[in-house]
Amino acid sequence: MSVVHQLPPGWLLDHLSFINKINYQLHQHHKPCCSKNEPTASAPFGFPVKDSVSSFGGSTFIASDSTTKPENDDGRNSEMFIQKYVFRAELFDVTKPYIIPAVHKECRQSKEDLMDGVEKEISISITQKKRKRCVAFNQGELDAMEYHTKIRELILDGSSQLVQEGLKSGFLYPLSKKRDKCSEPFTLPVDACNLSELCEMAKHLPSLNEMKLETLQLMEDDVSVTEQDLLSRVVENNSSFTKVITIMGQKYLLPPKSSFLLSDISCMQPLLNCGKKYDVIVIDPPWQNKSVKRSNRYSYLSPFQIKQIPIPKLAAPDCLVITWVTNRQKHLRFVKEELYPFWSVEVVAEWHWVKITSSGEFVFPLDSPHKKPYEGLILGRVREKTALPLRNADIKVLPIPDHKLIVSVPCTLHSHKPPLAEVLKDYIKPDGEYLELFARNLQPGWTSWGNEVLRFQHVDCFIALESGSDYDLD
Repeated sequence: MSVVHQLPPGWLLDHLSFINKINYQLHQHHKPCCSKNEPTASAPFGFPVKDSVSSFGGSTFIASDSTTKPENDDGRNSEMFIQKYVFRAELFDVTKPYIIPAVHKECRQSKEDLMDGVEKEISISITQKKRKRCVAFNQGELDAMEYHTKIRELILDGSSQLVQEGLKSGFLYPLSKKRDKCSEPFTLPVDACNLSELCEMAKHLPSLNEMKLETLQLMEDDVSVTEQDLLSRVVENNSSFTKVITIMGQKYLLPPKSSFLLSDISCMQPLLNCGKKYDVIVIDPPWQNKSVKRSNRYSYLSPFQIKQIPIPKLAAPDCLVITWVTNRQKHLRFVKEELYPFWSVEVVAEWHWVKITSSGEFVFPLDSPHKKPYEGLILGRVREKTALPLRNADIKVLPIPDHKLIVSVPCTLHSHKPPLAEVLKDYIKPDGEYLELFARNLQPGWTSWGNEVLRFQHVDCFIALESGSDYDLD
């Protein structure tokens, strides 16, 4: 369970536990060699049978289990190797805030004190720059401060209750407790970040633009899949075990019962070709902001481009649509007042994800004028203009409450959002169809789409367990 505690304000989540509860077990058939000249059989998609070498620290991990299978058609015995994987715990090792306030103030402030503090911090920052500007706030800054003032007590009181429960249960722990030696910073290989470039190249392939490609189902006996097979078509792993695929020389783990489409926004047609209607659609758009424009770290979409996402064609009646929103009020208003009405989606709730350290501190100062320790989620329901029969109408779900908090220790990999499956289970129909747009990872039971949809499935994000190891997944 990723939900550690559930209280009236919301949920305290364990993101790492959610990932590791997924059955990341790779089952591989291995045929023993009978002569010196016969090469050792390879696992599906060219993944090594005997070991997995991680580029992180140069460690080698041995396959965990093996069992002898009955004879093959050629009369020789075959062995089944089971390789188990867990997500790297150090990627959730956030023990200290990213920014520590220079002066610790009382947590509770009046509105006037808050505004004075913001003005002071901004003025200090301005004096340190070569090019100075007037201290007067622009409209966006004023709107942000007004919004923060409205939700501040909600964030502070609600997260405090959940953090206290986490400290009592031992899930969170004070900094004074003994800690293992800090691990080195982890970065993905450069080639693992080229999925978006691959999608850009794929748009220029005539075979992909002109052909209506069917869904690619990874069967138990698949041996190889080319990069072109994976581009601009939905790929499904319907087995009960993990699959490994290789793209541009990089290996990615596909969890069981998952599917994905690797493409950019110009090649979403394969999702429509599947004919599925989704009961839940989670959207994490690449919003434009100043830091993104300066760093050129990833491409962003304009509001017009986001509106072109075919949600009405993908959504089932009464579909729950959830959109991650940055703290810019311009984006928040756009989703509520323009995007959702355009999609015939009615806003029903606004939640917040609060990011904390392993000791329960906010990762950023709550009242920082630059970065906040929270992000928003806007939840809405598709409301058809004409009444359509609901899927499984006899199944009742609870109405979605407003102003809930999702509190968790964030992953150090950029934009790795916490899972929503367990916190939504009371508000959605079981065994429905679920879709995540602009995804960077896969989940069992979900279809994921994006031009970096496999980014956090890279094998280097995981550790292959040694034989006989007893890794605690709780």
